[in-house]
Amino acid sequence: MPYYIDELKPGMSARFEKTVSERDVELFGEVSGDMNPVHFDEDYARNTVFHGRIVHGVLCLSYISTVLGMELPGPGTIFMSATSRFRAPVRIGDTVVTTCTVREVVPEKRRVLVDCLCRVGDTAVVEGEALVMAPARPKA
Repeated sequence: MPYYIDELKPGMSARFEKTVSERDVELFGEVSGDMNPVHFDEDYARNTVFHGRIVHGVLCLSYISTVLGMELPGPGTIFMSATSRFRAPVRIGDTVVTTCTVREVVPEKRRVLVDCLCRVGDTAVVEGEALVMAPARPKA
């Protein structure tokens, strides 16, 4: 069930937790077309700055979309824009905990500014913000 624009307040938050599997990386590569060997070839990746394979950064961004579209505000939310900073790599088998926290609500435009953070343990791996349009309460 979504939160309607009139229910949202600064400080509200929701989270999503996902342990990234080999299959997740394979499927994301297929769907996105991003078959960069840093995600798929351990020998290649070992010789990069990451010293081994890493998960697509944009896969982690999709977890932000999951929180916004499924939890807060939830179904009916329209993702309008986002900024993000990739802080550390994610590896297969890592559990990514994504938290989105309402920073600002502009009810007359149904806009919500949300702070977004993806962590693996105590390490921030992605941080940023998103602007969404929250669903309006249906008219009776």
